Amino acid sequence: MKKTGKGDYHAVSLSGGKDSTAMLLMMIEKGMPVDGVFWADTGMEFPEMYRHIGKVDAYLFRERGLHIHVLRHPRGFEWLMFDEPKQKKSAVERRIRDGVPLCGNGWPGIRVRWCTGQLKTHLITKEVNRLKGECNAVSYVGIAHDEQERCKGERYPLVEWQVTEEQALRYCYGKGFDWGGLYEIYHRCSCWCCPFQRIDELRKLRKHHPELWGRMLEMDARALGQFGETPLGMFRKGWTVGALDERFEAEEQGRKFCRHRKKEPGAEEPALLFCTETGILGADAANQESEGFL
Repeated sequence: MKKTGKGDYHAVSLSGGKDSTAMLLMMIEKGMPVDGVFWADTGMEFPEMYRHIGKVDAYLFRERGLHIHVLRHPRGFEWLMFDEPKQKKSAVERRIRDGVPLCGNGWPGIRVRWCTGQLKTHLITKEVNRLKGECNAVSYVGIAHDEQERCKGERYPLVEWQVTEEQALRYCYGKGFDWGGLYEIYHRCSCWCCPFQRIDELRKLRKHHPELWGRMLEMDARALGQFGETPLGMFRKGWTVGALDERFEAEEQGRKFCRHRKKEPGAEEPALLFCTETGILGADAANQESEGFL
């Protein structure tokens, strides 16, 4: 593309969620220019989300003659989690020192959210920056008015129009976009294997999407086999997916479930992490509760 004046190319970043979907639909309804719509496919989206993206794509083509540009990492989530070789000298030396395999990133962590960076943010940012450099493009991002503190210099139509998250969802419903009921079950529709989901979201995943929960159990077993009970191998601090599965099953059957940490040297007994009968939380569990996990 040749360089042109600012405003001659309008790039819309689509996450697939309620806010970015509402932004795109409203831009089309208001007659605003849309030259490209970009969506990053992590490969770990809900089946209902893929159907939603297909529905948005059909609407976009019908209204503007455009198709969504789908961006994907060349190898995908599970390759990054288990197989990506570590090449940076400091990372290799640290892993050798700690006895951690030299391949794979393990489960995403609070400090290192490699999934968001490599599978979403990097892909979208790279493409938008290319368009800004080649044709001085204007970038539109779907952040709602009640989350405007997240704005960082792009165009945010929902903030400009003072559209809240709730209003965005209702607008999408009114236009016939309902994500196959995902928002009736979950608070957010991010990757189904995300370790940062609240505990109730994980309960719902096990109940409403047992096939995805089964895949998570397989990934959990592989992570433990490769990384052991290290931060890379544990789904969350003090918890594996397998342990959560046992906990949820015990809850369904009304049985007591207690989760203990390994016995420390010199301690009389293992520290208690969680117990459904007593409600007592150990230090690690209390930290998870403060993070909204328990």
